[in-house]
Amino acid sequence: MAVESCVGVSCLGGVGGEWPRSMRVGLLDSTLREGEQTPGVSFTVEQKLEIARLLDEIGVAMIEAGHPNVAPDVHEAVKRIIGLKREGVIRRAEIVAHSRAVKTDIDVAASLEPDRVAVFYGVSDIHLRYKHRKTREEALSVIAEMVEYARSYGVKVRFTAEDATRADYGFLVEAVRTARDAGADRVSIADTVGIATPYAMRRLFERLRRDVPGVEFDVHAHNDLGLAVANSLAAAEGGATIIHVTVGGLGERAGIAPLEQVAVALKRHYGLDVVDLRGVVRLARLVERYSGVPIPPTAPVVGENVFTHKAGVHVAGVLANPETYEAYPPEWVGRTRDYTIDKYTGRKALRARLERLGVRVSDEELDAILRRVKERSEARWLRDEDLLEIAEEVTGRALRLRPPEHVEALVTVRCDSNIYTTAVARRLSLIPGVEEVIEVTGENDILLRVRARNPVELNQVIEAIRSVRGVRSTYTMLVLRRLASSGDGAAPAARERGREGKA
Repeated sequence: MAVESCVGVSCLGGVGGEWPRSMRVGLLDSTLREGEQTPGVSFTVEQKLEIARLLDEIGVAMIEAGHPNVAPDVHEAVKRIIGLKREGVIRRAEIVAHSRAVKTDIDVAASLEPDRVAVFYGVSDIHLRYKHRKTREEALSVIAEMVEYARSYGVKVRFTAEDATRADYGFLVEAVRTARDAGADRVSIADTVGIATPYAMRRLFERLRRDVPGVEFDVHAHNDLGLAVANSLAAAEGGATIIHVTVGGLGERAGIAPLEQVAVALKRHYGLDVVDLRGVVRLARLVERYSGVPIPPTAPVVGENVFTHKAGVHVAGVLANPETYEAYPPEWVGRTRDYTIDKYTGRKALRARLERLGVRVSDEELDAILRRVKERSEARWLRDEDLLEIAEEVTGRALRLRPPEHVEALVTVRCDSNIYTTAVARRLSLIPGVEEVIEVTGENDILLRVRARNPVELNQVIEAIRSVRGVRSTYTMLVLRRLASSGDGAAPAARERGREGKA
């Protein structure tokens, strides 16, 4: 719910008016239906199953699995998702199958035995005249007949009033009442071309709840004017109990309200935890990979830049208190904050970054490093490696990790259980290229430091190690870099592991 004590604009209300006294809302994800209507997007059946499982895992209330009469693969995906629900793999989400207001579509959808069949029909005069070619009276007859027909299968039915925000309000009320009386327990109000405003959306849902009691309302807001999230929140303030979303806002044209943005906004403004927010970034990355639609770096919640600060005054503020420049903590969505190093960087940010890299410098050295950073004005940002290079030039100290001149490796050795370890260690010390032999505790018995002129010679040394009597198996770690000096510097040398296998 709305915050008890307000600060700033929060004192003025929600997105559509005064703060609501109470709100009850969940999310319907339509990535597998509306999302696949994004131009250029086509998920495989297996990809849809993986997305559906993750959607259920984070806790969406409903999954719109698809319109099974569209194509054979869509039919197969809807069928298998329903199967996952029946098997208990999908444990919480209600599975919804989509359908036109046509008996053949309803037959196919209902035969798969979903939790709910969603029947849609246009209710604006422009849809009635140019798409359906029906009068208002004929449209009401179709809605009543098709909702009742779907309900006869024994499944729950949602009626979607397509293009509801451009419909005559009086006729919209008639259509909703007709669907309710025919057996629909939910009605989705679709802002099909995204022309609503938050104020109008809240008032619309408040009036519909008053004029048509006994039915629950969904909101399906398109993003053609960039208002889908605001309109969805306003609808919830007005009484909608389900918000339709897609991961990343996929969908026809400009898409619909993005799941991750709506979920975070509901928590930030109303204190509602509708999904496990820690899973939304992983979900977004999965859908990005399968859809081929890249996430813009500035995309709210999941974009690369969302918790990355640049301007010096911003970074200084965040270092003092993250709330100075963050609307909500990155931990909500399993992320961490960061900041760039470039010509906009200030002293506090630079010192903090150097200390994070394990480098301590004097005030004079810090000022000199900062001047060098600002002189590289052509750089979009400086990597940690670039910053360490500048710091080395200024301080005269070796701070970066250096690649070895020769090929170096650390090799662990496991001995046979009936062999005296020290005897094996002595044999290994005689192999050319083995520079140090250490007996250790744990799963392995011996640690070797090996040096060779090239990878071929290294492989010969390892083969010689593996051929020693009593050596059961080896495990090799290549040394990528080592710290050049013992002064102030970065972390210990990184190592890459390359398994050599059993002897």
